[in-house]
Amino acid sequence: MDVQNLSEYLEYLEVEKGLSINTIEAYRRDLGDFLCFCESRGIENLDNVRRSEVNNYVLKLHDEKMTTTTVVRKIASLRGFFKWLCANDFCKSDPTLTLEQPKLPKRLPKVMTVQEIEEILNQNLDEMHSVIIELLYGCGLRVSELVNINLSDIDIKSKYLQCLGKGSKERIVPLGKKAISALNKYLPIREFNLRKNNVETKNLLVDGNGRILTRQDIYTFIHSQGEKIHKHISPHTLRHSFATHLLENGADLRIVQELLGHSDVSTTQLYTHVSKKRLKEVYFAINGNGGIG
Repeated sequence: MDVQNLSEYLEYLEVEKGLSINTIEAYRRDLGDFLCFCESRGIENLDNVRRSEVNNYVLKLHDEKMTTTTVVRKIASLRGFFKWLCANDFCKSDPTLTLEQPKLPKRLPKVMTVQEIEEILNQNLDEMHSVIIELLYGCGLRVSELVNINLSDIDIKSKYLQCLGKGSKERIVPLGKKAISALNKYLPIREFNLRKNNVETKNLLVDGNGRILTRQDIYTFIHSQGEKIHKHISPHTLRHSFATHLLENGADLRIVQELLGHSDVSTTQLYTHVSKKRLKEVYFAINGNGGIG
């Protein structure tokens, strides 16, 4: 049912909104699931979808024991879709207009200590893996941004890199001394591996066989490093740590927002809560729960 409308909407998200391939695929899955639900209930036209059907769909999601995060995401997908359908006169009314979202619990992001970061960097990493850590932690990159960096995006002389973030938004990120040092050691080895394997690519990260690294490669590597320090971590943990450590050392919130590529400062403010929480933990560890004696 209305598969053509879905295809046009996904094209709109890609061309007009500039969303990433991964985000568009998530929309495709979420909305495809809803269309299948409608078909199973004999609804062949989206203009015939009523609020009661949307409510039944949300109940189905809860019955399937989906997490609150997943339900919230699927509802958001539906809202965006029906808003577009109404704006383009494919639907007369929006059945999601007053649909309530489940409340998500506010969970503070997990962060690592500076000592834990140093412990990983002291694991006798090879040159490529050192670059991965330095760019995830030292520059606060998302894993999707990291794997898509090309050589032309890096200017070692001017000490910055350019990356493409969410919504195809470009941003400039400064390169610190450690990141520059890691890149200077890695780049000749990268060139040697490409020549050895007769491979040409613009991508920064390639392994010893000249193969371009994937998101999963990065996840697997970071997870393995976490196991060495007995901590479950992901690439995003390093990004969280980058932001938290900057704020702990007096960086301005708006500067951190720019470095992370957040469109809304409220997203960045979450790290101030992490910073305060860690400050309390350190305080009570030194002074005891009873305060200063």
